[in-house]
Amino acid sequence: MNWIWKTVIIAVVVILLGIGIYKLWVQNRELELDIEDLNASLTDIKEENRELEHRINYFKNPENLLKEVKSQFNYREQGEEMIIVVPSENGE
Repeated sequence: MNWIWKTVIIAVVVILLGIGIYKLWVQNRELELDIEDLNASLTDIKEENRELEHRINYFKNPENLLKEVKSQFNYREQGEEMIIVVPSENGE
């Protein structure tokens, strides 16, 4: 009778260890998926950062900044005139 209890206890321990290992495996897989998502986000953020740095360097030049202000806000300096070119209706 003593060996039956030992076998039952060993079986319960093995089952509990198996359940624990399975839960750790599931958690590990979820963390791996999170890492993949974070790496994708990091790549996107790095690309956005490069674009922003490029724009910052572009706008550091006062001529480029003035050109953008003029184009986006129809800004004119004193004495400067604006010419609007309208295409003809027949496409020429």
